[in-house]
Amino acid sequence: MAKYDQLVDRFLKYVKINTRSDEHATTIPSSPNQVQFLQVLAAELREIGLSEVKYNEKNGYVTAKLPSNLTNQQVPTIGFLAHVDTADFNAENIKPQIHENYDGHSKISLDKAGQFVLDPAEFPNLKRYKGHTLITTDGSTLLGADDKAGVAEIVTAMAYLIAHPNIKHGDLKIGFGPDEEIGTGADHFDVADFGADFAYTVDGGPLGELEFETFNAAAAHIEIQGKNSHTSNAKGIMVNAIQLAINFQNALPQKEVPEQTSGKEGFYHLYQFSGTVDHATMDYIIRDFQRDGLEARKAVMTQVAADLNHSHQNRIKLTLKDQYYNMIDIMKDHMDVVALAEKAMHALGIEPDETPVRGGTDGSKISFMGLPTPNLFAGGENMHGRYEYISTQTMAQATDLILKINELNVDQQH
Repeated sequence: MAKYDQLVDRFLKYVKINTRSDEHATTIPSSPNQVQFLQVLAAELREIGLSEVKYNEKNGYVTAKLPSNLTNQQVPTIGFLAHVDTADFNAENIKPQIHENYDGHSKISLDKAGQFVLDPAEFPNLKRYKGHTLITTDGSTLLGADDKAGVAEIVTAMAYLIAHPNIKHGDLKIGFGPDEEIGTGADHFDVADFGADFAYTVDGGPLGELEFETFNAAAAHIEIQGKNSHTSNAKGIMVNAIQLAINFQNALPQKEVPEQTSGKEGFYHLYQFSGTVDHATMDYIIRDFQRDGLEARKAVMTQVAADLNHSHQNRIKLTLKDQYYNMIDIMKDHMDVVALAEKAMHALGIEPDETPVRGGTDGSKISFMGLPTPNLFAGGENMHGRYEYISTQTMAQATDLILKINELNVDQQH
């Protein structure tokens, strides 16, 4: 880690700042603490020597440039992107715990009472980290490696290049944005202003992840208006909105849910429900790797709503909204960007893991905006909850990868 002496310190400083996004907000960014953190980042980027540092109030992105130090040579401009917000889990008063030289098989107690434990029997990926220094939570919050790790790795890579001017590089652009976790952060990203020829999000999980195929995604919001009455004379009068919600859920394919699917299987996921007899709401995410599969799933939900409305006097209002599309539709025409990352990984002795991601990244939307943007590993495990952890050695390897991609980008232009 001596090569990147500030990498872990940056990460620890970043994760202690609550930047949880708010899906119910209408502002950009969705939470004021993200704005504050982005301003802190902008100041740090200026301090380490990057140029053209700015905070865009319209889209909430901080962008900066490391100008080329090449003479008489033109190379493509690479962008590196990460998001600053954390997921819908407690992010207040984060207290990272450092566990040096993990033995690869012991349980790690997160809290003093031993209520929350990282157990290799439950989390087998822990076995990969024998000899590593692990950073965990204290069991009461998430950690924020998704994606403060990516932020720290990108900043550290830029600082390293500035401190070592003998390393040749073309123009490099970096961008840190808000609200990835609520699916809106990249909606207003300004590709033309960013000015890269291609980019990478540093927002993946374990070592080797290289993602250029994602779900197609949509969201469904359902409002159900019931009719309450006293139970003594409810027959023929009461319409229980909770029961209609149950009927809606039961009418969907029961095995096509996240907990029963894997690989390239899509799903319907009811992630939020509230209700009384008088009124109920349901929120779903809908996922499918095929675009026509997503449309078919939306059609199923539309038909279920129509059937229930037919039998219950139009008491169900369904709102569907597309969120992002499978980036392979764009990346298939830009596989040279993927090949560059593959070559860089192989040069570092890292085996690329190109398993299609059962999720999405900001790169999904940004690729459709005209900037091919696959996703690189950042190192986090068990993200979005109290069992999140990360290896400092993997963070260093992610930083190595950023530098190696730059090196090969320069070399392949000769």
